[in-house]
Amino acid sequence: MSLTSRLTYLTSDLPGVGGTIKLRPEDFFVEEQPLYKTAGEGEHLYLLIEKTSLTTPEVVRRLARAFRVARQSIGYAGMKDKHAVTRQHFSIRLPPPADEVEPLNRLANDPRLKVLWADRHLNKLRRGHLASNRFVIYLRQVNPSDAIAARRVLDRLAKTGIPNFIGEQRFGYRQNSHLLGRYLLLADYQSFVDEMLGRPGLADSPDLRAGRQAYERGDYTAALETWPRQLRFDRQAMDALRQGCSPAEAVGRIEYQQRDFLVSALQSAIFNDVLDYRLREAVYDRLLPGDLAWKHDSRAVFEVDEQVASEDNQSGGRVETLQVSPSGPLWGISMQRAAGRPGEIERQALGNHDLFESQLGGAGDIKAEGSRRPLRQPVDNPDISGGVDEHGSFIRVAFELQRGTYATIVLREIMKIQELEHRRQEEAVARNADSSSHLDTAPICSSTDPVPQGIEKSADA
Repeated sequence: MSLTSRLTYLTSDLPGVGGTIKLRPEDFFVEEQPLYKTAGEGEHLYLLIEKTSLTTPEVVRRLARAFRVARQSIGYAGMKDKHAVTRQHFSIRLPPPADEVEPLNRLANDPRLKVLWADRHLNKLRRGHLASNRFVIYLRQVNPSDAIAARRVLDRLAKTGIPNFIGEQRFGYRQNSHLLGRYLLLADYQSFVDEMLGRPGLADSPDLRAGRQAYERGDYTAALETWPRQLRFDRQAMDALRQGCSPAEAVGRIEYQQRDFLVSALQSAIFNDVLDYRLREAVYDRLLPGDLAWKHDSRAVFEVDEQVASEDNQSGGRVETLQVSPSGPLWGISMQRAAGRPGEIERQALGNHDLFESQLGGAGDIKAEGSRRPLRQPVDNPDISGGVDEHGSFIRVAFELQRGTYATIVLREIMKIQELEHRRQEEAVARNADSSSHLDTAPICSSTDPVPQGIEKSADA
């Protein structure tokens, strides 16, 4: 089950439309909106790339091969979905007179990667250097007329802002990345490799299940033979164990970027817990004394006392107009701490993950630095339509989000898959109970009476 499936809906009073996303990569389109224009000169070559069914790190590796540079020479503003068509910017440190034409020609032969434009700039593209992301998403297996219901949800989100939950993709294909991040901070490397490589599950493919079973037997060679090649970080650790490395050494073989990502997954899980609590208490969009308020125009925070809370929360104030919002914790050693009741909520969420503030410094080269994140974000330029094309019925949803905000959280409010599934289960239970009540009141048959069909089926079940 998804780690986000239990989270509270903001629009729980509005029905969901159900459906499916990402049946085709073309049904999920994302385009970065740049933070600044390129200068037309400099030692960094900027590329706008359209990728299909590729992760951002996979594009980085292909660019490194094509331009024959180290991966550290390549910059990008943010990670983008794999199962999608996405347009994003990359920079490559390529001081003149380095050749650009031949590498670009090599990239032209890649069927899943297209260079849309190239230009020069003075500095490397850094994480977060984008203004926003524009999404155009087609929900499939839906009733197109439900676009009316979807619009009601999207209009509500545009008015109030979206709860800024961190999406399920942050928690990995087993939804356990936050657990791995905790083991890293605690330097509990045996538990880390057991969680990453062991514990076979029903959702595992046959090859992966066999690999996990081999790991638990201690047969790392057999495990590596069946382990899917796309699970590169798992294989890095497994190969180290096969070579006789200790669990600590095996974890160290995993690329630093991935280990840092796992710590961020832990931070994300704690943040989601804080936001979910405040959403259930109806104070996710209200400033409380002790809060650190987030200014959406500058991304800065400021301390909130009773006077500030009263002024900004009033009708027409900066909270209602989405100029400021409460912020939540991405826990770490450098994070600015909230005070008062907000601080209590945040410390309780940290404790619920069996962590103390003193443990955030981690071990070795891994630690949680920490920062603040707004509890809500605006949803800009929303648009909804429904129809039918050659791939079937659809509801088209389009909107723009600030960097770091997850489109899947917007879709979660519109679709409400978990809520619809829960309702179906309740209806099934009610139908079964109704059937049982009919059987209980049926006349008892004598040994010579024909057996009614309904009772015969019940016995077979």
